[in-house]
Amino acid sequence: MICAALLLACAKPPFKDEFESDKPWIEQMTQLPAYPEAKNLMAFDAGAVTSNQYLVDTTSIKIGKDGVIRFTLVIKSSANATNVSYEGLRCATSERKLYALGRDDRTWAQPRVSEWQKLDLVRQFYAQRELAKNIFCPHQQIVGTTEEAIQALKAGMHRSIIR
Repeated sequence: MICAALLLACAKPPFKDEFESDKPWIEQMTQLPAYPEAKNLMAFDAGAVTSNQYLVDTTSIKIGKDGVIRFTLVIKSSANATNVSYEGLRCATSERKLYALGRDDRTWAQPRVSEWQKLDLVRQFYAQRELAKNIFCPHQQIVGTTEEAIQALKAGMHRSIIR
């Protein structure tokens, strides 16, 4: 009995990888970018499902220490309607968050709902899914730099994606 107690006392705690963490994920504060200018917009293909044109304001792309890539998304319809939003992608969890909506007077408005949403659960997130899967979050890993994100956007896919 005493031997068993001594063995338990000498037992090492289970191995924990240095990259594992018990800390909960904390989202960093977000500052809204300047309203997008046409000269800074770069188009990308969100798939054949829609006739809309999808663009990202390259000057708005920010990679956060919290593992979120934030950017301004501009969607133009074939009828010339334009939607502008400031969004974030959390690559590790394949989620998207809406931070702000663009108004006609070129200012930002707070959305009614601003919470993390799974990309695969909402059908209309064509652009966000394409950005996450093939451009900003290849293999669910966030790009390392803003320049890497812009290069992937320019190429239409991240260099690590093989099609």
